[in-house]
Amino acid sequence: MDKFTSIFQEYEKHLPISIIDEVKANITDKMSTERLQKIFDILVQRYEHAQVSAGEAVGLVGAESIGEPGTQMTLNTFHFAGVSEMNVTVGLPRIIEIFDARKEIKTPMMEIFLKSPYNKAEKIRDAAFEIRETKMNDIIQEIQTDVFEQKMIVKLDTAKLEKLQMKPADISSLIRTKIKGISMKTDDSSIEITTKDNEDPSAINKFKEKIKIIHIKGIKGITQVLPVKRGEEYIILTAGSNFKEILKLDKVDPKRTTTNNMHEIAAVLGIEAARQAIIDEVNKVIDAQGLNIDIRHVMLVADTMCVSGKVRGITRYGVVREKTSVLARASFETPIKYLINAALIGEVDYLHSVVENVMINQPVPIGTGLPGLVTKVR
Repeated sequence: MDKFTSIFQEYEKHLPISIIDEVKANITDKMSTERLQKIFDILVQRYEHAQVSAGEAVGLVGAESIGEPGTQMTLNTFHFAGVSEMNVTVGLPRIIEIFDARKEIKTPMMEIFLKSPYNKAEKIRDAAFEIRETKMNDIIQEIQTDVFEQKMIVKLDTAKLEKLQMKPADISSLIRTKIKGISMKTDDSSIEITTKDNEDPSAINKFKEKIKIIHIKGIKGITQVLPVKRGEEYIILTAGSNFKEILKLDKVDPKRTTTNNMHEIAAVLGIEAARQAIIDEVNKVIDAQGLNIDIRHVMLVADTMCVSGKVRGITRYGVVREKTSVLARASFETPIKYLINAALIGEVDYLHSVVENVMINQPVPIGTGLPGLVTKVR
């Protein structure tokens, strides 16, 4: 490979490093330097041809290229066979969810990859069970309440407790830490709870609702788990997402585990990872629908959403609010507010973009409106 070093260095000025690395990975020592030179010449030619001309309206082309096929998307949601809780938003609703950068998404889910030996058939069920969130409600058989004596008897499902490797005493100590103003007696399969507030007759019912939602074990927010075979290993698909807590587990492979919530990815891994997540998620939807959209349009949208260092949606509260041009901000839904605010602080609009020039009837700085860069127009 040493005989090619000078060629690699020469072409580093003309091509991205990623393309050069790909060439390095796919050539052998037997190749002649002339042949490698020829390959690089073709790559440079194609790379330059793929670049956008100065003055190309990339935003408009990108919006059209995503919007037009987007109107042909049909499906709303997709269900895992036989598991009604685990459905995934796909199609146009999912695209809208991503581009609006919604914090609360309809169907948050994760793909959890595990380290060996936990990703094998015999260990995957235990790993999945450990991850799934168990609430008090999941281990209660029935609750009997006595309003007059302000007490209730909580009967526990002993089989589920055994599976969780817990005893009724552990459950009662958990309840004690979460809820104040009660006294308890515990036996082999039930807990008797009495409230200390005798004046309020509805107090016992309030406690009943509080007790049901106490978190016992597992990762908060993971409501369902589904082990699935992928190639040689098993992975866990989840309904619900808690990226930060999942990555803390020793069994989990942090390099491949992912979530479909880009705000969680941005908070844990940073803005570059969130940008890549937006691109990946949009591509998943596009591929599932059998559409063909050039990845560069999606990358442009992802760049626009992440350029400020935070994930911003393509909405008046997101990227529109961050535009430097007053008129561009005013053109989107709430003009009076932006115009008054700009007037109050004496903001100047330099008319660099398309929207503001259209508004005041000037040639737009794209295509034939651009030659001012090259030649002085009288």
